[in-house]
Amino acid sequence: MFHSFIDRPLLLGHRGSPRAYPENSLTGFQAALDAGLDGVELDVRRLKDGALVVCHDPHLQDGRKLSEVETSELPHTDRQDVPLLRDVLAWATGNGAYLNIEIKPEAGKGDGRTEETLDLARAYGLSERVIVSSFSPLQLQAALRHAPDIARGFLYHRSYHVGCDLIPVVARQLQVTALHPHHSLVTPELMQQAAQENWIVNAWTVNDRQLAASLVGLGVNGLIGDIPEELLATEVGF
Repeated sequence: MFHSFIDRPLLLGHRGSPRAYPENSLTGFQAALDAGLDGVELDVRRLKDGALVVCHDPHLQDGRKLSEVETSELPHTDRQDVPLLRDVLAWATGNGAYLNIEIKPEAGKGDGRTEETLDLARAYGLSERVIVSSFSPLQLQAALRHAPDIARGFLYHRSYHVGCDLIPVVARQLQVTALHPHHSLVTPELMQQAAQENWIVNAWTVNDRQLAASLVGLGVNGLIGDIPEELLATEVGF
């Protein structure tokens, strides 16, 4: 299972190494690994022809919507590389990288990207080095139904209250492996509850070594950030 082979906090590059290289690019992913991180966080979307690509925004830098672009029309320059998910999974298979794959929310019933992502992760032998995360409970529910053995992380950036804190309620219903809160939401109380529920806690986006050290002190299991050097500075205390 994700995290189970590492006896210290997992360090992941947020979309690779975006301060130095294009985000979500193979070049940036390799740079994060070369710097000493354990893996990367990335985003998955679908093209017009059905191919899954790694890209955060719903459009290319030139404004074209991904949903209207064919694979053959993708840019291939170093500054605009938009890799296929298959290429990234093949890359991770060869170098031992851990992947936090964020599934972007979809309208309606969705286009099946969650299920296909899980199938591809299994096909590339990455079931134990992949965690699928999303802000969307619907995507996490689909992941639970389709591949309950592959880890799932519930992403959130603020508190949700309707008479009670809804985050743990939803997390229990989705049987998630991990909580993925914005770093500002990590508290001793959250870590205590996570320990009781057997949830991993991976915090994002952590770009300061003092903040990283504080989160490690609270017991956070993983740190996701833009600057490898700031994350790696916490290794002194491991």
